[in-house]
Amino acid sequence: MKTINECMQNVLAHRILLITCLPIVLGLAGCEQQGTAEKAGQKIDRAAENAEQKIEQAADRAEQKIDQTTEKAEKQLENAKESVTDKAQSAGEYIDDSVITMNVKAALLNDPFLKSSQIEVTTVNGVVKLSGTVDSDPSIGKAMALASSQPNVKSVQTELTVKASAPGTN
Repeated sequence: MKTINECMQNVLAHRILLITCLPIVLGLAGCEQQGTAEKAGQKIDRAAENAEQKIEQAADRAEQKIDQTTEKAEKQLENAKESVTDKAQSAGEYIDDSVITMNVKAALLNDPFLKSSQIEVTTVNGVVKLSGTVDSDPSIGKAMALASSQPNVKSVQTELTVKASAPGTN
């Protein structure tokens, strides 16, 4: 009997030892898993931080490229505006010069003393140039006065000459 009792006591002692050790083993196993989970969490946190930094860097680069592109576009737009303004101004000057030329020619043709004269009129930037032939010196003065009296004429240049009269026609 004693052996059965001793055997029962040994089995009971083993069971008590097993019951006592089992929570300790499970607790240690849980601690180890928690350490692994913590490590995994730290890795995820680091990966998230790295991803955030890379996104910020990419956003900064994109913003710089957008700024550079915007600056280039603004410069191109300014150049285009200047070009259009220059062309419009040039076209306006050409039209103005054509109108001045037309007005001077009309004034010369409407003058009874000058309508038989051979006067050519050119205008560049508001400067009227008269060339050709007239009957007398006073006709040169009259042509210059008519030309300078027209709107938008800045100045008048003359290359007019007096026709030589045939001998005996005085």
